[in-house]
Amino acid sequence: PPAPLPRFEVEIMPPDLTPWREGNCGIPGVMHFESRRVGPHVVVVCLIHGNEYTGAIVMDEFLRARLRPLSGRLSVIFANMTALDHFDPANPVAARFMDEDMNRVWSPERLQGTRSSCELARARQILPVIRTADILVDLHSMLWPGRPLVLSGRGPRGVALGRQISATDLIVADDGHADGTRLIDFERFASAATTARACLLEAGQHWQRSTLDTARQAVQAVLRPSCFMSRPTNGATVKNRTRCMVVTDLVRAHSSRFSFVTSFAGGEIIARRGTLLARDGDDEIRTPYDNCMLVMPNLRPGRGQTAVRLARHDPQMTGR
Repeated sequence: PPAPLPRFEVEIMPPDLTPWREGNCGIPGVMHFESRRVGPHVVVVCLIHGNEYTGAIVMDEFLRARLRPLSGRLSVIFANMTALDHFDPANPVAARFMDEDMNRVWSPERLQGTRSSCELARARQILPVIRTADILVDLHSMLWPGRPLVLSGRGPRGVALGRQISATDLIVADDGHADGTRLIDFERFASAATTARACLLEAGQHWQRSTLDTARQAVQAVLRPSCFMSRPTNGATVKNRTRCMVVTDLVRAHSSRFSFVTSFAGGEIIARRGTLLARDGDDEIRTPYDNCMLVMPNLRPGRGQTAVRLARHDPQMTGR
């Protein structure tokens, strides 16, 4: 087995979602509002993972402040409230999901198949909202300390939406997850037949106040056009320049003895090709090219789990 996880500090506790549990549109945990002016359907999703509740705190704040769209439609989805109900600060990693990772089930084969699970049932329940989204932002956080970033997928629409999120200056374009389809890679957002776009915010480490600030600023940036929010609040600083990186390699742990040479935090750019990053049993993991960025390193990967993604700047792909 991998080395045991350290004890993580829980600075912020889960929100009370009682007012939103029944929803207001016939779907539990979904709050939907429509304006009288034509505009896009903006969907903000939080709690895809039950122990990543920073985004849920932010959306609870906005809903209690009676945020409403002045153009188009706005939907707020509290995705996995069942997992959140099992959160225990003494073991905070255990409430990620009930049966399976909800961010790996968004392929037609899984959604339309006969297999059942708590997360699949919930995904099918909120699917009508996802199918009508024009703009979707999925709010997440990280287990390990790391630089906030936006995951955009490969498509230019996701990258463009990522640029709109001013809470971080780093966008990472990738091909999705090998273990299943993420929400942002759902066919509506990946298809060339639509203009719908989606991205995922990794706002920082779970359960930290700084992560809450980043998520709050990101939501403000996304909702500002439709809700006519004039400026960020809470002293947030807008970051106008973004750097776009493209994932080239995914490193999996092939043994239970995988270990990095140092406690990388993610976002580091390793200048020289061939630099030693980690050891996996008797194997050495080295950078495959100069100026290689480490994306969301997992400091305690189990055998078969993703340990780190490697990325580099690609002006042709990202437009900068």
